[in-house]
Amino acid sequence: MTEHAGQNDTRLEELGYRQQLRRGLGIWSTFSVGVTTVAPVVGLYAIFSLGSLLSGPAWLWMLLASLAAQLLVAVVYAELASEFPVAGGPYQWVRRLIGPRAAWFTGVVYISAVTAALTTVAYLAAPWVGLLFTGSEPHGMTRYLISAGLLVLALALNGSGVKIMRVVVIAGLGAEIVGSIVVGLVLLLFFRVHDFSVLFETFGAPASSGNSTGGALLATLAVCGWAFVGFDSSASVAEETKGADANVPRAIVRATAVVGGAVVLVAVAVMLATRDLAAVVHGEVADPVTPTVIGSFGSWSEKPFLAVIVVTFLACLVSMQAYLGRVSFGLARDGMLPASKKLASVTGRGRVPLAAMAATSAAAAAGLLLGLNDGAIGTMITFGTGGLYITFLLVVTAALFARLTGRWLPGGTLQLGRKGVVVNALAFCWLAFETVNIAWPRTILAPPGAPAWQVWAVVWVFAALAGLAGLYLAVVRPHLGAETGRAS
Repeated sequence: MTEHAGQNDTRLEELGYRQQLRRGLGIWSTFSVGVTTVAPVVGLYAIFSLGSLLSGPAWLWMLLASLAAQLLVAVVYAELASEFPVAGGPYQWVRRLIGPRAAWFTGVVYISAVTAALTTVAYLAAPWVGLLFTGSEPHGMTRYLISAGLLVLALALNGSGVKIMRVVVIAGLGAEIVGSIVVGLVLLLFFRVHDFSVLFETFGAPASSGNSTGGALLATLAVCGWAFVGFDSSASVAEETKGADANVPRAIVRATAVVGGAVVLVAVAVMLATRDLAAVVHGEVADPVTPTVIGSFGSWSEKPFLAVIVVTFLACLVSMQAYLGRVSFGLARDGMLPASKKLASVTGRGRVPLAAMAATSAAAAAGLLLGLNDGAIGTMITFGTGGLYITFLLVVTAALFARLTGRWLPGGTLQLGRKGVVVNALAFCWLAFETVNIAWPRTILAPPGAPAWQVWAVVWVFAALAGLAGLYLAVVRPHLGAETGRAS
């Protein structure tokens, strides 16, 4: 263990930094961070209704396609994490592959995207908390207060140190196993009421939502993108992981594969165990998952099932907030953000970036105000997914460019050789397509009766963000500190 720590610290010094964060995570804990952030229960239960509404049972094929493509991205990320095991992930990688200007822009988009995703997860968690403790789903301001309260609770847990975070994410991993794999297998083996052939049917969903079959499947693919994001969280805790150059890449790929398998399993199981699929497809059942599970297992299972879901959401919030704080810490350490000195501070015996986590959580809480419109769920998922896919695209593009121009010859513990170029190119093609697909304005994913500006919200918000970021980069020039003050 001491030898690993020495190697980790030496590599960190080679990258231009001293060890500030407490290195206390093993492969299992780092893997758990990845799993609870990607979160099969959180991801699937958020999109099951939308996917069914858009394409009927056939939406599951888009889920499988999204998983296969995202595994390519995970492999590229794993190779990068192997060579550059440092907090900040995408920002740090792009900085070393391209330069500080591109890195700063990537970092800002990344922070914005994960903040939007944190907002979305907190928003999605509130109904489950309400159902568990009051038996009713909260709306409006009540939903906002519950969501904001969950962010505060997550901050308190994260502020206690990496050991507490580790306990929470491992508990979340256990809840994910119960809520996805166990539930999925039991439903599939004992409560299946439909033949597998139903998975090739749409039940007229495309026509009902005003889409062609092709258009409906593309919209479904955009929604499915939400289910397989967050695996990069394992890279953001690299400076707290023992044997990071080997363990972080393993955690990234394994988390994506395990979560992907769990999501597909439970999606198929719930679909085949749902008695009235037509009602689900035509939007008559707001939450098809809970009635199917409770109806199959019996009324006794309602509270335990809700408790499992709440634990998975809390663990997801804790892990997502933790890695968002590390990303912000990574930029602030290079003087890339306003109030960098404060945001780069490490607090208490736990040596965690509490200020960075608090600042980004406050921004996420402000974003929750959008959720005062109870019909905004489609827009919020699209926001969170869109920003993360833009970040994926920026990183994978930088890696491909650096490979093809000879700027980067992978030298970490994970080296794919010539296969790496092929995987990188395929990942680039996928992300270029899916990023446009997610950002494409669709009325079906906006609140009912939404004006045109809201339908186009993802496009104009990220365009405005890019414009403001470019202006800030030109005027303030935050990248200069990284150019002169750090090793490359």
